Amino acid sequence: MSKEISYTINKGVNRPIEFRGLKAQYIYILAAGLILLLLGFVISYIAGVPVYLCLPIVLVSGSGLFVGVYRLSHRYGEHGLAKALAFRKVPTAIICRSRKIFRELKENKENE
Repeated sequence: MSKEISYTINKGVNRPIEFRGLKAQYIYILAAGLILLLLGFVISYIAGVPVYLCLPIVLVSGSGLFVGVYRLSHRYGEHGLAKALAFRKVPTAIICRSRKIFRELKENKENE
């Protein structure tokens, strides 16, 4: 009468998406780059650029894209690139030449 209940365990619940070593947003960056390369090839082909000139440019650009995105993925990891870009926007120092701001803060605090 006793039934055994078995539950499957999902071990990758909070893990980032990973595809062949690329993590998280780098997959989307690579996909966007490949789409841009495809569009560049199509536009240049329609514009009349010879294929033997078009194809090597796209192949070299594509390999550069792959190398660059893999390098960013391994260097910064899942959230590191966003943190590095955000850190560049942080000012090195905050300079306040008058006390007017602090007086206004004090007045606003007293009024509340």
